[in-house]
Order: sequence, then C-alpha cells, then structure tokens
Amino acid sequence: MRNYQKYQKGITIDLPDRQWPNREITKAPIWCSVDLRDGNQALIEPMLVEEKVELFNLLVKLGFKEIEIGFPSASQIEYDFLRELVHKKLIPDDVTIQVLTQCREHLIERTFESLQGIKNAIVHIYNSTSVLQREVVFKMDKEEIKKIAIEGTQLVKKYAMNFDGRIQLEYSPESFTGTELEFALDVCTAVQDAWGPTPDNKIIFNLPATVEMTSPNVYADQIEWMDRRFKDRGNVILSVHPHNDRGTGVAATELSLMAGADRVEGTLFGNGERTGNVDILTVAYNMFSHGVDPQLNLENVDEIIDVYERCCKMPVDMRHPYAGKLVFTAFSGSHQDAISKGITMLRDREDGIWAVPYLPIDPSDLGRKYEPVVRINSQSGKGGVAFVMDTYFGYKLPKPMHKEFADVIQKIAEQTGEVSPEVIMEKFNEEYLALQTPYEFIRMQVADINEEDTKANITFKYLGEEMVAEGIGNGPVDAVRTALKRKIGTDVKLLDFSEHALSEGAQAKAAAYVQMMDVSTGITTFGVGVSANITKASVRAMFSALNRLARLENER
Repeated sequence: MRNYQKYQKGITIDLPDRQWPNREITKAPIWCSVDLRDGNQALIEPMLVEEKVELFNLLVKLGFKEIEIGFPSASQIEYDFLRELVHKKLIPDDVTIQVLTQCREHLIERTFESLQGIKNAIVHIYNSTSVLQREVVFKMDKEEIKKIAIEGTQLVKKYAMNFDGRIQLEYSPESFTGTELEFALDVCTAVQDAWGPTPDNKIIFNLPATVEMTSPNVYADQIEWMDRRFKDRGNVILSVHPHNDRGTGVAATELSLMAGADRVEGTLFGNGERTGNVDILTVAYNMFSHGVDPQLNLENVDEIIDVYERCCKMPVDMRHPYAGKLVFTAFSGSHQDAISKGITMLRDREDGIWAVPYLPIDPSDLGRKYEPVVRINSQSGKGGVAFVMDTYFGYKLPKPMHKEFADVIQKIAEQTGEVSPEVIMEKFNEEYLALQTPYEFIRMQVADINEEDTKANITFKYLGEEMVAEGIGNGPVDAVRTALKRKIGTDVKLLDFSEHALSEGAQAKAAAYVQMMDVSTGITTFGVGVSANITKASVRAMFSALNRLARLENER
C-alpha cells in the first residue's frame, strides 16, 4: 500500500515485569451495558422511548446490574426515558442506573434532577486527557485539563449531599489510550482526592480505549501499569471501555481483565461508534466456553437477537461470533464428517464434557438447535449428508452407503446451491423408498424350515405382471433372492445388510438397508425399506436395491 509512511508506529509501555501474561480469567467482571447510551448514539435511527424501554427490560432480564441509560442532561428524550423508568417502577432494587454528564454545573444539576427517586445511581463524568485532544480540540495544558476533572468531581459531590439515594462516582479520562500514563494517573488521583471514596462506596475509574490505537497487549500493559499505581486500590473499581477500531476489542478486553480490570463496559453485539464497542456477549460466551460462569442469563441468544434487531434496526451479521446464523454451520465435507463423528462419540461419553470438532460450544447452551449445524452444498461430503439424514429424519445410513447417496445430493447442489434437509429427504424417498419399477413387492409369507433354512412365498410384480415365487435360503432376504432367481433369472449377490428402529413405542417402524451386486455386470448399490415388520422392511430394501440396479444398468 502507498502512503504508509504517514502513520506512526504505535506506542509501547516499559513494563518488563508485566504479570498479566501469566494470569487467567477465572471469574466474571462487573458488567455495565452502555447500549442505551453509547450504542444508541451510534444508530442511524436512534431508539424511541418505547424501544429503549424494551431494550432496558431485556438487559435487566439478561442479568445486567449496571446499565448506562443515557445523557439525560443533554437530551430531553433521554431525560424523559429515565423518568419513565422511575414512574413505571421498572428499575429493580438490585440494578444501578448509570448516567453520563460533562463536567459543567448546569448539566450536573440537571442530571441530579433526572435521578430523583432512584435508589442507586452512578454519575459518570469525563473529560478528554489525550495529547491530541489537548492540543487540537481544547488547546489546554495538563493543569487546565486536570482542573476540569477536579471541578466536575466537586460539583457531583455537592449535589450528591442532598440526594436521597446512593451516588457512586465514575470518572473517565476520555481517550485514555492516547494519554501519557503518568498524566492519566495524576488526573485520576486528583479526582480520587476530591471525591473521597471508601470501601463501602468505591470510585470507578473507567479507562477507555475511546479509539483503539494499539494492539491488545499494549492496552493490557496500560491497564496493569495503572492498576499497580492507583492510590488506595481497595477503594477503586478499575473499569475498561474498549472500542473495536482495530478489530481486537474482545482480545483487548480479555487481556485487560488479566491485567487487573474489575469491570467492563460494552454493548450487545458490539454496537457503537465506528467499528463499535466491545461485544459483551462474545466476551461472556468466551468465558462460558472455558468453564467460567459469566453471571449473565444468555441461554436464549435468539431472543436477544430479536429484541436487538427490532430496537436498533441493525442486523446481526451471519458470521458474528456465537450469534450469527452460520456460526454453528459446516459446509465443508470434512468438517461435517468430523462433527457427525464427534456428536456420535459424545453420546457414548459419561464425563459430560463437550468435545466436538469444529464446535467449540454446544449450540443448545445458547438456545440454538442442532438442526442448522450442518448445511449441504456442493462443497459438502458424505458425512454431512449422513448427518442430516440421522439428525433430522432418524435414518442411520450404513457407512458404505454414505458416498452413494452423497453423490446424488451433490449433483443437485451443483445446480441449485444449498440443499435443504427437506429436499434431501425428498430425494432419498425418490431414490430408495418409492421405487416400484421394474420390481414391485406385494406380499409374502415366511416360515422356518429348520435352524438354518427359511422358506419364502412371495407375490410381486415384474414389468407390471403379477407373479408368485417360492425359494429357500439362509434367511428371508436370501430366500426371496433364490425365489426371484428361479422365477425370472434375477442373479444378484447380497453384500451387506443392516437395520435399526426409526422410532420408539408400539407404532415403531424399522429401516433396513441392503447392499446388492448384479452378478452379471458387477454393479453394486444399496436399497432401503421401511416397515413396522423388520422382515418386510428387509425384503422391501431388497426390492429397492433391485430397482436401483435395473436403473443403473439402463443408465450405462
């Protein structure tokens, strides 16, 4: 690419004894949803009050205990929304409402007016501290920037004294990732001194990647550097607010938790300015997939998607982690085969541990179903088709039959693209179950002659003419084979046979699979039969195979 010289190398942090690379995430952080503020301000069409209420109710249902609802001092809609939550008593006692405001007295005063009647609230103040913002936007020096933060803190403290509920202060040095660490710490310490936090009412220092400027490891270094140096660390909640400009918001969040962060601000599906905020769902599901309880109720991702798309008027991408329609889908034949084998093996395991190739998480734990796991197109293989037949319709095709039927489906896929399970079953019926030409089974009687031999009397049609034949063999299928050979000269060899129940209970049916070879041509194929009587199912499978042999011979 041209013009790369115009960009500067990202910063690095001098932290040779960094500890975060050796740590693991073992518990969930405090989650704070900023969907109704940061997420809403990034929408093409911001939410109406009714839509905000619906999304708020969803966030409560999901288990968020801290929810930033907006900027009520700067927007009448957001002010009215907060008052509606109060008047309709929609805020549970264990949920803390967070509101954002700039460090200006008239805005802070208005903020406290909007909070009347709320038991627990976080007042979130901020000002930009980065080198670029100081020099380009505000044209202020460090002391002037620090003064804004201190005065804002003093104003919140002033209005909190006469507030009936509990007020917790959150301060964000906006554009933290572009701020010198020493200055960020200096500002935070000044705010801390002005506020006077206690173990019972800790101060929240939110260190946002307002713009993601570095790789996730550098953000982790920044967080650990601050974590080590905060004054009275026991009185501080270290919060992160990562954005996703470099596409690494989730990684940055996870590394920051390893670096000492106690709290995460983010949104559902990563909605937010530019490339978005960090996706809380992805971070939470990642924890869950490693055996860590995320402390959120995320068992029904389809419901979350439904409310989000309706309120935000934005679709969830088909490849979005965990939530996308295609993320638990395999088109590749080798992937489909591995998934099929993994799920089969899982049924035989007793430890309850999920271990299926290409599926890092059990879709059912998210409210998803196994049905969409395997999708069939021209890239699919025999394992995928067999998996669909088993999972959707209960037919456990013999392994030697997988390729035979998969070849049939692949021809369709090459012409039409993806092939639905319904079309696959329709083709299975056409190829195996519904064949009646040139052989058509009508009825039969079977009797054991001795321990080794079976006698079969069979009525059938051949080329439309009804016939009766009798034969003896080492079982019903072999006896019918002998009868047909004696009557019309059909010369076939039985290569393979298997059967299984299709359903349970008194009305259960059996499926039988017969692989046969035409002795004169060497052509082999499978036939399938279904009946409540296993003997009839076996004979029907034989007739199915005979008809397929006849058709294959005609196609040569």
